[in-house]
Amino acid sequence: MRALSTPVLRVAIAVPLAQTFDYLPPRGIEARTIAAGTRLAVPFGRGERVGIVLGHAEDSVIEPDKLRCALRVLDDAPLLSAELVQTLAWAARYYQHPLGEVMETALPASLRRVQALPTPAGERALVRASAPVDAELPRKGSRAAALLDLLAPGPLTYTALDARLPGWRSAATNLRKRGLVLTTTLQTRLLPVAPIAGPPLSEEQRAAVDAIATHAGEFAPVVLEGITGSGKTEVYLALIAQALARGEQALVLVPEIGLTPQTLRRFRERLACRIAVLHSGLADGERARAWLAAARGEAQVIIGTRSAVLVPLARAGIIVVDEEHDASYKQQEGWRYHARDLALVRGKALGVPVVLDGARYSRLHLSSRPGAARVPRFQLIDLRGKSLQHGLADTTITALRACLARGEQALVFRNRRGYAPVLACHVCAWHAACARCDKPLTWHRGAAQLACHHCGAQQRVPSACPQCGNAHLAPLGHGTERLEETLAQLFPQTSLVRIDRETTRRKHAFDDLFGTLAEDKPALIVGTQMLAKGHDLPNLTLVVIVGVDEGLYSVDFRAEERLAQLIVQVAGRAGRARKPGAVLLQTHEPEHPLLQTVLRQGYAVAAMRLLRERSEAGLPPYAHLALLRAQAAQATHTDAFLHAACALADAPQGVALLGPMPAPMPRRAGMQRAQLLLSAEERTHLHAFLPDWIARVRHLSEARRVRWSIDVDPIDLY
Repeated sequence: MRALSTPVLRVAIAVPLAQTFDYLPPRGIEARTIAAGTRLAVPFGRGERVGIVLGHAEDSVIEPDKLRCALRVLDDAPLLSAELVQTLAWAARYYQHPLGEVMETALPASLRRVQALPTPAGERALVRASAPVDAELPRKGSRAAALLDLLAPGPLTYTALDARLPGWRSAATNLRKRGLVLTTTLQTRLLPVAPIAGPPLSEEQRAAVDAIATHAGEFAPVVLEGITGSGKTEVYLALIAQALARGEQALVLVPEIGLTPQTLRRFRERLACRIAVLHSGLADGERARAWLAAARGEAQVIIGTRSAVLVPLARAGIIVVDEEHDASYKQQEGWRYHARDLALVRGKALGVPVVLDGARYSRLHLSSRPGAARVPRFQLIDLRGKSLQHGLADTTITALRACLARGEQALVFRNRRGYAPVLACHVCAWHAACARCDKPLTWHRGAAQLACHHCGAQQRVPSACPQCGNAHLAPLGHGTERLEETLAQLFPQTSLVRIDRETTRRKHAFDDLFGTLAEDKPALIVGTQMLAKGHDLPNLTLVVIVGVDEGLYSVDFRAEERLAQLIVQVAGRAGRARKPGAVLLQTHEPEHPLLQTVLRQGYAVAAMRLLRERSEAGLPPYAHLALLRAQAAQATHTDAFLHAACALADAPQGVALLGPMPAPMPRRAGMQRAQLLLSAEERTHLHAFLPDWIARVRHLSEARRVRWSIDVDPIDLY
């Protein structure tokens, strides 16, 4: 390092290099006037890049006469707070990922480019238009008529309509065509939303709120553990209302994009404040404006999926992580962070309580459902020796028929989309397989295509077997699309809705579909995991879970844990109001210990059994893992790289290396895949070893022939 006469700026740039870069400030500006967290436009190579200031330095590895000047400062004030800069620097070290790429991940896409900040925009609203003389008015009692009634006093924003009339968008489209409504823009400051009082808290809920409230202004990781439907959201809302009363912000993380619309409606109904929403379905401009509203303190509540944990908070008061065990909180590409763990790190840095819906840390328990709601009754449907109607047992069909006859709703849950997971020939045993993954292609009948759910490859459905010419290819197994077809045949007069990735691709499609179910009418719902979490349908009294056995036998040591969580979550959709609920699980393994334990003794007892097995096997949480993955067109390249990396590993006592070995899915998207697993009983041993070893791995000549990554605390060994 060389001492400098004037300070330089230490800058992070989003490149795959484990280093920072030094720049002189732009001409005419002193380095010390540019705070950490500010964006710069800097020369890099032959181009221009965005850099983020990390701090100032009095020395540099670069010769003073070779230091380059930053081109210009892009922000009047730092975009990233000092706390967030420090947290991201810690995360880069912990997850062994280049700091510049970590910093870039924290920014919305439009703020990663060399451009000025987006200007604040008003909020879209709907207003009644002067009805044409010949306009056809909607029938009374319809959603369109209800929408016109809501708009009678004046315009309402889209977010206010989301809260007050689920499924209003399809009605608005119809009314626009008739010239009865128009879209306009209103300034956000003119849009107060009157809060709606919630139900009174139960004794358990009030005790939980009071206990957590004692930690206001200090870091405290608190688990709000409770049965599904026990009213945890009401506890969140009460705690957030207290934070708002203190002039603070609340960050609420939810596990999936499909959960956001209903959560947002509920929060808007109850809190008279500006709410920012952050998820991957937003346009770049929308996301940037919401992010900036949080950073500037203009948004009091921020609700978002995984990446929302990286938003700057001007006046943090509380962080809530709903369904903290959900696998979608773990990023699986690039920088592989876990949002739950980062939420805890940020809570400690900010000095605020972090409320988790799960089973770690200090625990508060909600053992009952509020009001008259009752826990659903479970029943195992033994499929052994039974004939099925496209995946449904006679007992299941009888239960569905009785549910609908009572005017109630039923959910048939199948965590496999498409029509059938396999399309096969019964003459020669050929089946459609992905040429790049060696895995069966899923038949999507509605789209008339075969699709690989691993790499995304698609192809047309063959008119005949390409191997023997047989024209009668048969689907094997059942996806949501096939179950939808079966239920439509069995119950042709019943409203039927399918909710999965295919039916919700269009923006607001999930909200519109869900809105059709809010009415107190009989209906059938076919859905995947999108429906397993957080959705409240008061008239839903029966849940059928199809394909339970797939989670019982898996190479993933977490499979049984996830199955138990899924059963509890999906079951929680039934009987959430005054009507009793029932849950039917179709299985060929009714005596399986996991199923018996979950149904008879509950999730907590099942979790203790799984933890004992993990302890005996030396698996997390009784061990800490890191996974070095490699992929290449040729298996010889992945093997050479991983063996070279293994040879570099002069592992200290307490760190074990397992492998190299093929990945559980050894071929994907035409690439050969292999991995090396590192395990340690103590986290400190693993993290003392990783930095130097990864630095040496980066310089291996074999590394140039593969794509490799390091995954710290992996949740998926594939």
